[in-house]
Amino acid sequence: MGKTWFEVAQERIQVAGEKLGTSPEIIEILKHPLRSLQVSIPVKMDNGKTKIFTGFRVQHNDACGPTKGGLRFHPSETFDDVKALATLMTLKCAVVGIPYGGSKGGIICNPKEMSQGEIERMSRGYIDAIAYFIGPDKDIPAPDVYTNPQIMAWMVDEYEKIVGHKAPGVITGKPLIVGGAKGRGNATAMGGLYTTREAAKVIGLDMKSATAAIQGYGNAGSFAAKLLYKDGVKIVAATDSKGGVYNPEGIDPFALYDYKTEHRTVQGFPGAQDISNEALLELDVDILVPAALQAQITGENASRIKAKIITELANGPVTPEADPILTQNKVLVIPDILANAGGVTVSYFEWVQNIYGYYWTEEETYEKLERIMKDAFHRTHEMFKKNEGGITMRMATDMVAVERVAEAIKVKGWV
Repeated sequence: MGKTWFEVAQERIQVAGEKLGTSPEIIEILKHPLRSLQVSIPVKMDNGKTKIFTGFRVQHNDACGPTKGGLRFHPSETFDDVKALATLMTLKCAVVGIPYGGSKGGIICNPKEMSQGEIERMSRGYIDAIAYFIGPDKDIPAPDVYTNPQIMAWMVDEYEKIVGHKAPGVITGKPLIVGGAKGRGNATAMGGLYTTREAAKVIGLDMKSATAAIQGYGNAGSFAAKLLYKDGVKIVAATDSKGGVYNPEGIDPFALYDYKTEHRTVQGFPGAQDISNEALLELDVDILVPAALQAQITGENASRIKAKIITELANGPVTPEADPILTQNKVLVIPDILANAGGVTVSYFEWVQNIYGYYWTEEETYEKLERIMKDAFHRTHEMFKKNEGGITMRMATDMVAVERVAEAIKVKGWV
């Protein structure tokens, strides 16, 4: 039996800490979540019967600030996965330098088989169960898998009833009308674009003559394709869960998005040939954007990857076995905790605006996001160059993150 996702996250902290010369006590603190909560949520279903759902909330580390992390509704959610994701959120917030620790939450359920009313009652029940565990200065949830701004609005409303006052900063990813941030919708893709631009500069790639392939033409993937296209990049291939399309002459990502909206797949897009998810990864392109599932580039196919830059918009699309092979082959990987950190960074902006009661334009949001993502990329790349030959870009992001949190733990006197 292989390692669990949580064990892999713990191992990453161990390796980064040892390479930095961090004290074993601090490494040990970072390998274990500070607080974990499991709750039972009774929900009256539409058929009149009450069903008990199991929910989780894990706060990994709060040395740098309140904890921050998404909330997912999924039938195969596990406590172990939530712990792993909370750990990675600590690293993600630290690598971009925002004043948060990491957390994550989840409910074991299948929202596709539930009515809106049942989802609302379950969402409110979850907040009833964890209300004293969260707060704008404690822990701030946000949408993740199968959750959305509407669900966040119900949760904020429930929390405010419990505490007896307005507290929009308790949750981010809300609808604009109740304190959401402009620019949140495509923040993940924007963050990916800003880091890709910087990566292109350091390897001497001209974006205007570059080609790209997108695996996973969902929200983040389709936005990324459109943004790269606006920068002059030629999009030659895109896939979704049903298959994909390839045209070496280029594909208009806006037309492809309209086609997918109508047909619920990119497959069959006029003027393009079929391509599989596996074949897309091995195309001779400059930029590869895995925006779909975990473990797509593995020890088995890594040596056949021809892209110069991999921008990980998905969580964990490159396996630990693949990383050293890609590094050896001079493929510059922008790891997920950096490449897709645009979402949590704009969530931070939303929280700041909620606290101030003063809201920014979309342009202001992107201007601030670009500055943070550029700084984070160069901080990571400098760590990578400083240890060239001995580490991968993923190890460099982990080291930047662990160094930051370790410093906070030290100055607070935890060890």
